[in-house]
Amino acid sequence: MYLLKALSFTTLAVLFSLIFIGGYVSASGVGLTCPDWPLCPQGLVPHEDFIIEYIHRSVAATTGILVIATMAFTLKSKDAPRGMKIASIIAAGTVIGQITLGAIVIVERLHAILVTAHLGLGLVLFSMVLMTLLYALKIDNQRIKTTAMSSNLSASKDN
Repeated sequence: MYLLKALSFTTLAVLFSLIFIGGYVSASGVGLTCPDWPLCPQGLVPHEDFIIEYIHRSVAATTGILVIATMAFTLKSKDAPRGMKIASIIAAGTVIGQITLGAIVIVERLHAILVTAHLGLGLVLFSMVLMTLLYALKIDNQRIKTTAMSSNLSASKDN
């Protein structure tokens, strides 16, 4: 369960960073500095003109991998409750939608409604990853309490 808690926390932290970087990309107007998708015109190694948008896309790809890995570990976990599994499945579907919508935003040249939908879907994604982490923390706390209670029962039987 420690791995799932650590993975959930890492996923949320990287996602938060992505939202922060996305806000910067949007507010600074560099959203179309890299007009091609998924790679910038120079390929995997970006030209300095594309660096901010390249970082945003790289962190987005990392986030996508982490969200899907978190879902896989959650579904595999015997301790994960149904709500946690549902939240992680919604997060995985949402991250795929976010990547697709991000590509459409670039192709459609930052259409305001699409940019707003991209932000809104990002908030749904953040909420689902946060719920997954909260469930992981709750499971871990319950396990600690159960272990402590078992230890106390064993100690009292020994006396």
